[in-house]
Amino acid sequence: MLSYLAGAGVGRLTVIDDDVVELSNLHRQVIHRTADIGVAKVDSAVRAATDLNPDIEVVGIEARLTADNALTVFADHDLVVDATDNFATRYLINDACVLLGLPLVWSSINRFDGQVTVWAYGESPCYRCIFPTAPPPGTVPSCAEAGVVGSLPGVMGSIQATEAVKLVLGIGESLAGRMLVHDALAGTWDSVPVVRDPQCAVCGEHPSITVLQDETGSCEVAGEAVPTISARELAELMESGRAPVLVDVRTPGERDIVSLPGGGIQVEVGELRDGSGLDALAGIDGSAVFYCKSGARSADAVRLVAATTGVRARSLDGGVLAWIDDVDPSLPRY
Repeated sequence: MLSYLAGAGVGRLTVIDDDVVELSNLHRQVIHRTADIGVAKVDSAVRAATDLNPDIEVVGIEARLTADNALTVFADHDLVVDATDNFATRYLINDACVLLGLPLVWSSINRFDGQVTVWAYGESPCYRCIFPTAPPPGTVPSCAEAGVVGSLPGVMGSIQATEAVKLVLGIGESLAGRMLVHDALAGTWDSVPVVRDPQCAVCGEHPSITVLQDETGSCEVAGEAVPTISARELAELMESGRAPVLVDVRTPGERDIVSLPGGGIQVEVGELRDGSGLDALAGIDGSAVFYCKSGARSADAVRLVAATTGVRARSLDGGVLAWIDDVDPSLPRY
């Protein structure tokens, strides 16, 4: 998407991100190169865009978008393009755009499915009109957890770039008021009408959101907090011979890439949700630590187990990625 906007000659582009390039990004975030692994994503993005078109201005902001900086970052721009992968930031971006009166070019992807539209443009709905609140934590995995076919972000991002250019030039008919839904496996596209909600909390007739605020809390409210354990704490228990039972709630494909030492029980979180995997936990006598890639699915699993069994369970905070970062960097990342 950024490459197409740069190639189109959009005069000023601002990229904000606090992350660094990882090997697992490269199959879908093709603006980065293998040589950029470990480099700040904004630096890699600025390099790629200016290499393509040195006649435009590309600004990189290496920071996390928050309620404290969003309005300042967005204020002197004509539109915002959402390329994020978490609900808290999506709601924050939407609210900032509504408060500033900026159109928002949005897309969402998961595995082989994609959605794209333009929010808050003219009389069209905003993101909250259609999705008032975030889903419970762990119920919708991120791209990193669920996986996504590498070409899909390019497909949806290209449409976002087209919509952005149309808005900048004031030509054509934007996607405002309708959402394109793409099923890559079936090779189909559908156009779904979306309408404004007069009771919307941010753009409705009597909005309750009039000041920008971080959405982390609202994205967690649907799920109760769960007990957690850090990777270092778990490693210390293992070294002292007091290791709890490990329960891996990831998919078999993920386990083939990397697993924590010591074996343990393997049961996917979906099998705990439908009850088919509860028997696998019957032999646990004492405490257990559930883990996934980053901690979201294992937290959901702990909630499910707490409600249906007597197992004393904790979730590995940060998942396998935290174990790699804090305990054993030699293990492969994905």
